[in-house]
Amino acid sequence: MNTEQQAFLNAYLATLSEAERQAVPETIAEYFCADEYNANECARLIDQGIKRASCSLKACYEIENEPYPQVGRLTVVLNWAQQPVCIIKVTEVSECPFDQVTAEFAAAEGEGDKSYAWWRQAHLAFFEQEGQALGVPFTTQSLLVLERFEKVYPLDHHETEQVSA
Repeated sequence: MNTEQQAFLNAYLATLSEAERQAVPETIAEYFCADEYNANECARLIDQGIKRASCSLKACYEIENEPYPQVGRLTVVLNWAQQPVCIIKVTEVSECPFDQVTAEFAAAEGEGDKSYAWWRQAHLAFFEQEGQALGVPFTTQSLLVLERFEKVYPLDHHETEQVSA
């Protein structure tokens, strides 16, 4: 995490109690997707509260030596330029084969037209390409890690009213 990203995270952490800070299992900073347009689009959708879920190939965690997501993890969501946009907190982590992802989960990803058909087509192409790049065969039976999250920072006035209501 660079200085700007750490300062953004610290601003959020300062709003938490000591117990809440101690309960955070991990903090990371990352952008979503693998290209500039989609990284910026995902950051925008997350910041607006539209995108509340994401998925990834389970095999990639081992290959890329990335920590498996944990409930409570905080992520500083970055745009392609590595600038912090918002912070999310993981609320649920599960696994399922690609072809068992539900339409409800696809809609929670908040991308495209939010339909299952759009999600399936876009993610088939993405995971096939990612699998090839990493040397991992991808099929519709490949296990995905599904994450649900909530935006926790910054909360605008409207979101603050909804949270406290």
